[in-house]
Amino acid sequence: MERLDAIFSPQSIAVVGASATPGKVGHDIFANILKGGYTGMLFPVNPGSKSILCVRAYNTIMDIEDPVELAIIILPPKLALTSVAQAIEKGVKGIVIVSAGFREVGGEGAEMEDKLIAMCKAAGVRLVGPNCLGVINPLAGVRMNASFSARMPQAGHISFISQSGALCTAVLDFAANRDFGFSKFISIGNKADVDELDLLRYLHEDMDTDVIMIYQEALGRGPEFIQAVKEITSGSRPTPILAIKSGRTSAGAKAAASHTGSLAGSEAVYDAIFEQSGIIRVDTIDELFDFANAFACKKESALGKIVRKMPAGNRVAIITNAGGPGILATDMTMTSGLTLAEFSDETIKVLASHLPAAANIHNPVDVIGDAAFDRYENALAAVINDDGVDGALVILTPQSMTDVEGTAKAIVKVARRSSKPILSCFMGIVDVSAGVKYLQEYGYPVYKFPENAAKSFAALFRFSKWLNRQHLEQYELKHDKKRAAEVIKGCLDAGKTRLGELDGIELLKCYGMSVLPTKLAKTAKEAIALASEMKYPVVMKIASAQILHKSDAKGVMVGLNSDGEVKKAFDQIIANANAYDPKAIIDGVLVVKMATPGEEVILGVNRYPIFGPLLMFGLGGIFVEIFKDVDFRLAPIGRNEARRMMQKIKGYRLLQGFRGKPKADIETIEKTLVSISDMVMDNPEIMEMDINPMLVHEEGCGATVADCRIILKAAD
Repeated sequence: MERLDAIFSPQSIAVVGASATPGKVGHDIFANILKGGYTGMLFPVNPGSKSILCVRAYNTIMDIEDPVELAIIILPPKLALTSVAQAIEKGVKGIVIVSAGFREVGGEGAEMEDKLIAMCKAAGVRLVGPNCLGVINPLAGVRMNASFSARMPQAGHISFISQSGALCTAVLDFAANRDFGFSKFISIGNKADVDELDLLRYLHEDMDTDVIMIYQEALGRGPEFIQAVKEITSGSRPTPILAIKSGRTSAGAKAAASHTGSLAGSEAVYDAIFEQSGIIRVDTIDELFDFANAFACKKESALGKIVRKMPAGNRVAIITNAGGPGILATDMTMTSGLTLAEFSDETIKVLASHLPAAANIHNPVDVIGDAAFDRYENALAAVINDDGVDGALVILTPQSMTDVEGTAKAIVKVARRSSKPILSCFMGIVDVSAGVKYLQEYGYPVYKFPENAAKSFAALFRFSKWLNRQHLEQYELKHDKKRAAEVIKGCLDAGKTRLGELDGIELLKCYGMSVLPTKLAKTAKEAIALASEMKYPVVMKIASAQILHKSDAKGVMVGLNSDGEVKKAFDQIIANANAYDPKAIIDGVLVVKMATPGEEVILGVNRYPIFGPLLMFGLGGIFVEIFKDVDFRLAPIGRNEARRMMQKIKGYRLLQGFRGKPKADIETIEKTLVSISDMVMDNPEIMEMDINPMLVHEEGCGATVADCRIILKAAD
């Protein structure tokens, strides 16, 4: 962390490649640091100039008499390598390389970046970039704009990390228009050394940073990232992280043999990472700023400690002076996962005593268009003190009799006394500007439209749910790891990478899953004998490594109750398989004991480079293809993550007992998800897997795997 202080709060900076020519990056960065009011010592380095902007220039960084803490290098790649070596010899603690032409261009550029990494790592010097915008710290004690953005942002308590330099300049312009302040602002470029996780850890410890915003293109770490960020968002001083991720729709799911593989694209991986680490994903730059404003709102406690205002639940009170915006806020509240609070009788009495007869004293509260500031104040005080209210949205539309600034002052007065979040929406620009300015000056979030305020409150609630999430005791499951490894090795030794059902259920049994009696019949006569031994009814399925989706080949027949039906089914299944794929090698037909009915769910795995196994859970059978009601998590997971995974799907209500149906055995699903996580972590050869369907019986009766599909690859 100390080394990153040299990047964000250096006592001295050398700009290597500073230029006297306006318009050049070397000139603009040096000028931005100088004109921004940097409080430390600044040294331009350029062998062709005696001075730059009236500041003495040096031939090399080694010629500077004073110590240098941070070197900012703006030179072509080969010259940058030489300058980095000199900076390290000079004793710098941090380096920022703005120049491009490294890993992003491949070939020699990538080789030079590798050399940079090796040099800095050996010297213990932290490196930002290359190919980045730079670093900004607008706080009064530093005032460093070491970037080629001419705009120095206001000081604030929100930090911003971006992979995109171009986006940084747009965000700075956007922030200036909204009077938005920053604590730290950094573009990380190629992430040769310092990456998102380094910065998240640093900013979490930074007492000037209350909220972190991040623009993310790609991550280079998986499970390690989740575990570290979970501590940041959950620990003794939780720091909210808001992320906007590029490419939500551009990177679709890859072609895959399993349902899990076809549904799990790169965005499913990122959704899982954000969900498991407590990061709140946003869809737009607007939302990024809206949510950050809500999270930055704080209150001083009775003990003098500053605490973030978080809602205990999702029950919202709305106060408005116009019906239409109140309806909009109500609609957005409901679609954002919030609910309208129901006021107590006492609250309704208080509202009735302060509001005119024409006012609506139920939620949403309409104080009528002629409301003065005291009407707002009395209504807000009444609802925010109701135990059934977790926070409030205050909407103001400018009408001829509206005291905009007075209303803003009334909101601040009530908000200061409450630990519950109060978000405001002052609709308009010019007519409401005095009120908006007052709220912003005192650190209270204010929005232009009701939907922005409602979405922001929903983000607060999501983070509150994360902070207060349930922590159940973990399961202690026993697995036959030795036998599982033997099954996998045997299949790979035999050249089998697509496991048939017989091998698959043997593997699942090693991890405690309940499977159906299943045997292979090579003739109709064998099938009849097996079915009689199992006792009817039975299911019959084609057995072929080339036919993974048996239903597509009309290779499954269920509910067979007699010898005659079994013989007919055997012949028909073989004929259907041959018609579906004449080249397929037919091993025979599987005879399976008919399972006890249950709710159909799917559990699956798809393994990714860097990130590892991605687990999937959802409604199974044919429903997975129709509704795609699934959720993902990166392994390893425990009981708590398994439960949250189940609760995330829309079909979870079906498992809880819906319309007279018995409650499903949810605990068995949890244990199965944890077991699958254990299985794929123990056996890196498992690349893809579907258990579809698993039939979940009523509570206390377990679950049965009805079909499975596993794809292997020899471990590296």
